[in-house]
Amino acid sequence: MLRKIRTILAAVFFVLITLLFLDFTGTLHHWLNWMAKIQFLPAVMALNLVLVLTLIALTLIFGRIYCSIICPLGVFQDILARFHRKKNKYSYSKEVRWLRYPVLVVFVIAGVAGIGSLFQLLAPYSSYGRIATIIFQPLWKLGNNLLAMVAEHYESYAFYSVDTWMRSLPVLIIAAVTLVALFILAWRGGRTYCNTICPVGTILSFFARFSWLKISFDEDKCRNCSLCSKNCKAACIDYKTHTVDYSRCVVCGNCIDNCKFGALKYKAGKPVSKEKSNDAVDASKRSFLLASVLVSSAALAQKKEKLMDGGLAEIEDKVAPKRQTPLTPPGSLSFDNLAKRCTGCQLCISECPNQVLRPSSDLIHLMQPTMSYEHGYCRPECTRCSEVCPAGAIQKIDKPEKTSIQIGHAVWIKKNCVVLTDEVECGNCARHCPSGAIEMVQLDPNDDESPMVPAINEAACIGCGACEYVCPSRPFSAIYVEGHEVHRKI
Repeated sequence: MLRKIRTILAAVFFVLITLLFLDFTGTLHHWLNWMAKIQFLPAVMALNLVLVLTLIALTLIFGRIYCSIICPLGVFQDILARFHRKKNKYSYSKEVRWLRYPVLVVFVIAGVAGIGSLFQLLAPYSSYGRIATIIFQPLWKLGNNLLAMVAEHYESYAFYSVDTWMRSLPVLIIAAVTLVALFILAWRGGRTYCNTICPVGTILSFFARFSWLKISFDEDKCRNCSLCSKNCKAACIDYKTHTVDYSRCVVCGNCIDNCKFGALKYKAGKPVSKEKSNDAVDASKRSFLLASVLVSSAALAQKKEKLMDGGLAEIEDKVAPKRQTPLTPPGSLSFDNLAKRCTGCQLCISECPNQVLRPSSDLIHLMQPTMSYEHGYCRPECTRCSEVCPAGAIQKIDKPEKTSIQIGHAVWIKKNCVVLTDEVECGNCARHCPSGAIEMVQLDPNDDESPMVPAINEAACIGCGACEYVCPSRPFSAIYVEGHEVHRKI
């Protein structure tokens, strides 16, 4: 029964949060956005103390059910492990402390030091978000486009075609390597990643040791058949000594389901045996490590619909300009705030309907979102990224508020402008500027015959990028947006 309940709950959570990442229509986030916000690390980064304490309380009562039900990467490991057809394929192994705890220390140091790429590389929810956004979503879109072609053939509008493009080659490589590594580890050892590398799993393991409900042996019924150890994906059951390493047990229920003698029960557990406590981390060290993780995390937090716009032509083959200051989404407050709080889960990127957000190419902030306008611009009426961010890196804003946030300002590059290079009339940037910050003026005020070129009112510009997107100059736009390190209100 335990296994069935856990499997059903895990399947529901996994399918729904995966759909949240795959959805490009902006429909599901209204109902499923909460699933991203109940993830442990985003809750810590958002300083959601109530949720963090709730997850810890659940662990103290039930054990590490977060890892087996709520965490999408944990459930994903179970799915990958099923590709191994062999039964009774696992065995007991001791805790790999020499790797497990140093990884946690590196994780905390990377977060405090602002090494975002390393911090996000180890975060489990972020790892699954990269896989779902960078690998699964393009496949989902291609399937949608295939259905759109079929629907069009039958004069149906049930589906519509959407653009599919590579947002970031480095992040694609990271996501692919992560997927392959997870597959190998899960295929060979079940929850090896979960119990050896994952820093969130290590944090929760400190509490799981003292959980109220535990998998316990009835030694009178046990026949030492070893089926419990052979079916334990966490490799935490030693049938020879009738002990369970509760710091690694994810309460999957496999051992109970496979025990033929009813020797295993999920019930209010006995205190950890003396033998087991000798293998556990010293209490003082554990307290220090746990306090370091939580305090450092808190310090870190402090410190798609198709684009249609009244006849805008689709513009391709643009090259992103080199911005001195990266553009960050409205609601992120500043580049520094985004860098400190972002977990790199890619949810905002997958939800952006205008294809403006993409993973940064900066090594330190490699997987965090940045903005560029080759495929669209940041529409003043769209606030979706602020609605889905679970970590507080992009704070929720409303539509009127967004129109008053200046994330950057437009800059005109005279040598690139087609008015001068091709001697044609243009004015696209002025016509499509939603804030009225651009007007066309004569290049030479004293010559009535001189060409009309854009003049930018930086005080009124919000940095939405409409001018950069519609500019016909190739390969670089004649007008682009330079970011502001700290956003301003206008």
